Amino acid sequence: MKNVIAVVWDFDKTLIDGYMQDPLFEEYHINSAQFWVEVNALPEKYKKLGVEVNKDTVYLNYLIQYAHEHDLSDLNNEKLKGYGKKLNFYPGAIELIRYLNNDILKNHSDLDKEHPKQYSEYGIKVENYVVSTGIKKIIEGSELAPLLEHYWGCELIDSDMIDKNAGQSMIADVGYTIDNTTKTRALFEINKGIPQDPDLEVNAKIPEDMRRVKFKNMIYIADGPSDIPAFSLINKNGGSTFAIYPKGNQKAFQQVEQLREDGRINMFAEADYRERTTAYMWITNKVLEIANRICNEERAKLENAVSKGPKHLV
Repeated sequence: MKNVIAVVWDFDKTLIDGYMQDPLFEEYHINSAQFWVEVNALPEKYKKLGVEVNKDTVYLNYLIQYAHEHDLSDLNNEKLKGYGKKLNFYPGAIELIRYLNNDILKNHSDLDKEHPKQYSEYGIKVENYVVSTGIKKIIEGSELAPLLEHYWGCELIDSDMIDKNAGQSMIADVGYTIDNTTKTRALFEINKGIPQDPDLEVNAKIPEDMRRVKFKNMIYIADGPSDIPAFSLINKNGGSTFAIYPKGNQKAFQQVEQLREDGRINMFAEADYRERTTAYMWITNKVLEIANRICNEERAKLENAVSKGPKHLV
């Protein structure tokens, strides 16, 4: 019985305040605003030279180039992992994810005395995932990583992985990328259960009723327009979508309000996940709403499968 509820999170500006690269910039005294200005100019620069680059992931190439040009010779995957411990998560984010993993279904399973929900009987569980265009090693080093069923991010290759005689290990090449369009591939991987069974192919034909996580049992949470492909996939298949904006940021508020007006998301709220906030209440309510629907569906299946006993003819 596959009754998994998947809460799928973007990372930068959704779970943390800012970008996951910020601790790196601070340590090496890199002007972060200037870095991103230079990165954002790269697609147009290379287009004039007849080359198309991926605007979501070209920052990886630029980071490697910057590290080599500025002699950041100790910047490697192990160093990147360490930055995960320095991330500034939004209030309540870690606590909410821990609660969703461990307690939400336990705390609410007996509220309806007339029709007990019996979440455990129907095999209902909640899993949290992260799908990010950021650097996977940084996520791996964070306090969030152990709470996640799986997470996706971009990966870099160290120089000593390429050449054992390279000397000091530092980032040297791009290994794996995920952008705002290919995030949808990660959603299909969740849908088909590939994180739990890596031998499965994402393009393998699997009947809908055999898929591990139905799209209608997914909640996708992100911060803005760049996640429209993922929002669209989830909405089209009956799932739930939610956007986050930083407190007091008028421009970000207008962006998510426009997403709501355009039907791209179901709801949005300020980036505060503590109890009694809009984000906390909407997300927890949506998880319980999905769990209750699953219970009703399973109960109906059972009732339809059980034939009525014979009766005396009158």
